[in-house]
Order: sequence, then C-alpha cells, then structure tokens
Amino acid sequence: MIFTSIIKNQTRETEKKIFNLNKIINTKEKDLNESQLEFSYLSSPSMIHNQINQLDYEKYITMDYSKIFLSMSSFLELQKRLVIKKNNYETSKEKEFK
Repeated sequence: MIFTSIIKNQTRETEKKIFNLNKIINTKEKDLNESQLEFSYLSSPSMIHNQINQLDYEKYITMDYSKIFLSMSSFLELQKRLVIKKNNYETSKEKEFK
C-alpha cells in the first residue's frame, strides 16, 4: 500500500511538471509563429520598397554606429557610464562655486 501511494504521488508530480512544461512550450511556439509572421511581413521586398518610397528624405537622418547596441546590457552599461560622468561633472562644478 505504501509503495503504491509513493508511486502515485510521484506520478502526479510528474504529470504536473509535464503540464506546466507543455503550457510553456505552447506559449513559446505561439510567440515563435507570430515572430516568423511579423518577420516575413516586414522583410518582404514589396514592404521594404513601400517603406522606402514613403520616406521623407529631408527628415531622414542616418543613425551613427555608436547608437546601435547589440544587446541591452551594452546599452545599460553605457547609460551607467554616462550617469557617472554627469555626476562627476556636476560635483566638480559645485566645488568650483564654493
């Protein structure tokens, strides 16, 4: 009896884990399908051509390479450095006025 109860509990726990993993997998598959659809729509030659034709070339400004970040962490690191520099600059200005 005890052995049967232990196996039954382990089976129930395993089924719960499988159910949760299946939910996660379904969500990821849905996200993947939506991303693929969006990518194919946005990268189709006709859409790119239409977007280029709609550009107002007088207002169009190219982006510097320094403003393109490969990851969020590199962006946050740059932001942190800028804040530190700004704080140091403000501190030095305050000392000059005193």
